[in-house]
Amino acid sequence: MKHWLMKSEPEAFSIDDLKRKRIEAWDGVRNYQARNFMRDGMRPGDKVFFYHSNCAEPGIVGIAEVAGDAYPDPSQFDSKSKYFDPKSSREEPRWMLVDVKFVKKLKRTITLDELKGHEALEDMALLRKGNRLSVMPVAAGDWRYILTLE
Repeated sequence: MKHWLMKSEPEAFSIDDLKRKRIEAWDGVRNYQARNFMRDGMRPGDKVFFYHSNCAEPGIVGIAEVAGDAYPDPSQFDSKSKYFDPKSSREEPRWMLVDVKFVKKLKRTITLDELKGHEALEDMALLRKGNRLSVMPVAAGDWRYILTLE
């Protein structure tokens, strides 16, 4: 089993939205590296830190689980979608997604500033300068350490 972190702006889709829906397609990813993580790395049962970004208090707010294998993101084919990609075809889709399932909402937000304050997490991808990926792997040791912070 692998561990991941997936970012979402709470105004667009929050941990409470996932809790209400239970399972949701993680669509709209338009970064090749993030797509590759979903397509090539994620497997059903993998655990995910749900991270609120671009908000007053960015941080880890919950835990989700990968609910299925990656499949083509249908929004790439919808000319009315903001995620439409005219260069993508059904025969050779560019963009993939996975379904994520709600596991739990944390008792509190583990903020980005708090994470930065832990020397044990200094190699975590999220904390690397310039890293803006919306989907990234989390090392097993970092996963276990962060769970102790809740």
